[in-house]
Amino acid sequence: MTEQFPQALSIAGSDSGGGAGMQADLKTIQERHVFATTVLVAITAQNTLGVSDALPLPTKIINEQFAALNEDLQIKACKTGMLADVTRVRAVVTNLKKYNFGPLTVDPVMIAKGGASLLSEDAVEVVRDELLPLATIVTPNLPEAEKLTGESIKTTEDMQVVAKKLQKMGVNNVMIKGGHFNNDDQSRDFVLLENGQSFWLSAPRVETVNTHGTGDTLSACITAELAKGKSVEQAIRIGKQFVDATIRDGIKVGHGHGPLNHWAYRKVEVDDEI
Repeated sequence: MTEQFPQALSIAGSDSGGGAGMQADLKTIQERHVFATTVLVAITAQNTLGVSDALPLPTKIINEQFAALNEDLQIKACKTGMLADVTRVRAVVTNLKKYNFGPLTVDPVMIAKGGASLLSEDAVEVVRDELLPLATIVTPNLPEAEKLTGESIKTTEDMQVVAKKLQKMGVNNVMIKGGHFNNDDQSRDFVLLENGQSFWLSAPRVETVNTHGTGDTLSACITAELAKGKSVEQAIRIGKQFVDATIRDGIKVGHGHGPLNHWAYRKVEVDDEI
């Protein structure tokens, strides 16, 4: 019976500041009432002001973390975040092909909120060609979507074109986050599903700098919902509501891009029956 409780996996880097990366994943998955497990790929020294250093872990310990989880747990969904470089991306790809950890959400983390690179330039191609075809859903922001496809995104129509291009790369479901558009009072995301259906998700834009870890939180929430057996569309819609709540009911931590309020859903109801 102990194996029946929903379990999810975060494959990512550590954020010493606690606002993004694996720390954000753990907080989110826990808040969604799912047991969180981890494969640590890299360690960063960072806070709300930025990333001062990063250290990718040896592939041996990455492989051993995957093997240990597979030996004992029944993981129903997993996600990737910061993967650092070509060596680490390929190690993760190899293990995801080796073990069945359920549907995979790829958050193609490339640049930290403060501007530091979290994925080497040569690793972008490996993510595109080797990791994306394994993904159930990919959740890039606008700069990440541009990097993966080589296309420029200036309009909402461009978002739809790029989503179709990402789907042709082998990803079943695509969610392009429009938060980087600053020309209206709504934050709009475009979703293209495997069955060809598409829709927009909107939330009123909140004037705040405390958005560190938004992408990690969204992808972690989606992963948690998939682990509970929700459909991809349900998981996406719940994820959008959850992130909106964490931003809207904010907290103040640090002197830069502050973290989200991961327990905000306790006060702002998230519709689990979507």
